[in-house]
Amino acid sequence: MGVVLDSTVWIAAERRRRSVLDTLDSLRSCLGDEIVTIAVMTAAELIHGAWRAMPAATRARREDFVEEIFARVPLYPFSSRIARIIGHIDAVTRSAGKTIIGATAMDLGFSVATANERHYRLIPGLRVLMVS
Repeated sequence: MGVVLDSTVWIAAERRRRSVLDTLDSLRSCLGDEIVTIAVMTAAELIHGAWRAMPAATRARREDFVEEIFARVPLYPFSSRIARIIGHIDAVTRSAGKTIIGATAMDLGFSVATANERHYRLIPGLRVLMVS
């Protein structure tokens, strides 16, 4: 099994000034030997947040943080199968007034680790791990 780490995990860590290594060590102490990955969508969200940061020093710190995540955590590639899952999940959750993406975890049969458990609970069959 494995776990796809949601952007909220990394955003919370960066805001608390926790290093990528400390964050991964904490997660691994809870997750054991499970495979840990991030989705392409998570990578895009993290880059987006870094680029929007002001002032420039904050942006630079966040860019460094994101680059370290990319160096240490495998990025699971986007596929047509994931696109189909996204389309299905998005249609179902938007009809409920939400926009939620958990497609990579669904595709892999992995859990999602997140600091925003409420949204992911809307996706039937997705295992959600709450991380603070």
